[in-house]
Amino acid sequence: MSHFRFYNKKDILALTRIRRFETKLGERLQVLADPSKLEQSLKNTSSSFVLLGIPEDIGVKANMGIGGTDSAWMPFLQSFLNIQSNDFLEGSEILLLGHFDFSEMGNLIEQNAHDLDEKLAAYRHAVNTIDEEVEQLIHLITQNKKIPIVVGGGHNNSYPCIKGAAKGFYKAGVIPIAQINAINLDAHADFRPMEGRHSGNGFTYAEADGYLEKYCVIGLHENYLPQNVWMDMVNNPFIDCITYEDIFVHEKRSFLQAVAHANNFTDDTLCGIEIDLDSVENALSSASSPVGISPGLARQFVSASSMGSKVAYLHVSEGAAKLADGRNDESVGKLISYLVSDFVKGKL
Repeated sequence: MSHFRFYNKKDILALTRIRRFETKLGERLQVLADPSKLEQSLKNTSSSFVLLGIPEDIGVKANMGIGGTDSAWMPFLQSFLNIQSNDFLEGSEILLLGHFDFSEMGNLIEQNAHDLDEKLAAYRHAVNTIDEEVEQLIHLITQNKKIPIVVGGGHNNSYPCIKGAAKGFYKAGVIPIAQINAINLDAHADFRPMEGRHSGNGFTYAEADGYLEKYCVIGLHENYLPQNVWMDMVNNPFIDCITYEDIFVHEKRSFLQAVAHANNFTDDTLCGIEIDLDSVENALSSASSPVGISPGLARQFVSASSMGSKVAYLHVSEGAAKLADGRNDESVGKLISYLVSDFVKGKL
């Protein structure tokens, strides 16, 4: 994990706005006692949750998307650390580990690739390195029976989250085989063909490699579902989906009924909770859309899934504070902060 930066208490307090007569979350979050003894420190911490960031947009660019998903981590952290510590969420339940920094790899590709095809090939090769390092860390966290909370970054990181959690919880004796389920709130299935790793095929690789058993997508946009992906999904009994149109246009079921269905579909083993911010209406992301669910419904999804599933991890992906095309919105950090706090509260 040569690209990981561990945080200490000084790092956290530097972003925490201390105020008299109040206690902020940044004052209560735990940090590693000794990063040089990572496994032992994870084992000894009393925190149930381990928070980390993957601020990268290499996987998005490898999927021919708009860069910028590397920009949400710091706005999220600044917002999250300044939540009030109170009876609803005290803070010591969470260990803030740090974040990955893959910016050097991205810069090398930008400077040396000669054309689009060469860039795509290089980005997809680089995602393999990201996969390896993220999987290794998630594996270490989960083998010590802690729940990772991952803030991205592109949705390519679903694959190492699934793989690392499946292997880690198996090693810990929590599950009988190295295989978990996943629920994904997303406008896209991210089940594209295995054409080299990118943000659009994380679940494809996880399923093909045997680490993903059941997969359910909520809020899928019919207009952006390739026919070949649709056929791969409907012909697989271990994959289910409920489209945005079935919920909000045709009103075949309510949103919470869809979430309950996903929870029931995946309740036989541990389940990763995935949320792609392109599912949220007007949220700045790599594939922003004027059509989507409200932030309030996104919070309900995270809360209901946290309470209703045997949770393996939470992964919030694709958010951006500033996109490569110039669009910016710092409020995405606060939105992610709400989602993360809702998740933790759902498990307390």
